[in-house]
Amino acid sequence: MVINTNTSAASSARLLNDSSVKLSKSLARLSSGSRIVSPEDDAGGMAVSLRFDAQINRIRAASSNVSNAVAYSQTQDGFLGRVQTALDRMSELSVLSQDITKTDTDRQKYDTEFSTLKDYILNIGSKNFNGVSLFDGAAREVTIDSDNGVSTATGQSWNMSGVSLGSTSYSSAIASTVSVSTAASAKSALDLVQTAINQLATDRAQVGANISRLNHTNTQLAVLKDNMASANSRIKDVNVAEESTEFARYNILVQAGTSMLAQANSSAQSALRLLQ
Repeated sequence: MVINTNTSAASSARLLNDSSVKLSKSLARLSSGSRIVSPEDDAGGMAVSLRFDAQINRIRAASSNVSNAVAYSQTQDGFLGRVQTALDRMSELSVLSQDITKTDTDRQKYDTEFSTLKDYILNIGSKNFNGVSLFDGAAREVTIDSDNGVSTATGQSWNMSGVSLGSTSYSSAIASTVSVSTAASAKSALDLVQTAINQLATDRAQVGANISRLNHTNTQLAVLKDNMASANSRIKDVNVAEESTEFARYNILVQAGTSMLAQANSSAQSALRLLQ
């Protein structure tokens, strides 16, 4: 029996400290919801999780790009729908002006509306979306992250075909010299308007194809993000059922260790009895 060195107390203190550390970590996991509170918990898992987090954020950004491109294309189609209405009416006016029972005075009234519709189409050609021209004919590059698993024509991006209301098919139909003020000019105008309508049909089909392609990409990005988030969750998220069981175990061990340390510290008291 010794007094200076209480090996039982030292051992109890060490075990109590271990249990206290584990209890603190378990409490941190439950309170944060994360299985990896600090790098030493799972160094490899944390490294993989960090890459997953970055990739998920890139996918989210790519999805935002695609959604904005859809909104851009839908705005295009909305304006093209109004152009279609205007061209349909212009073709109707061109036919009405060729009526042999109409006088040039009557045709002049038709021409007034015809000219107004030309100006309307010309004005639509200058519209933009957040400062980006809708109808300059330029292809728009939709950026998609290179390593997110989406196969595109150019790897990191996809070029969305543009639409130009300044093309010859449209500009010829809305030129200042085009009118329906006479039967002859109305016949020529009808040919030009029909050409513009054919071009419009092609352009609206292209815009529709752009929207379809973008929607498919957006769906694919959403599925990919969900799968990535699920994989990341398995690495870093805490299993509350398992961890709460561990927390209860460590809590009991801390309480038992505290009690045993008190007993170990009091064992030296028996040495005093020998000296009495």
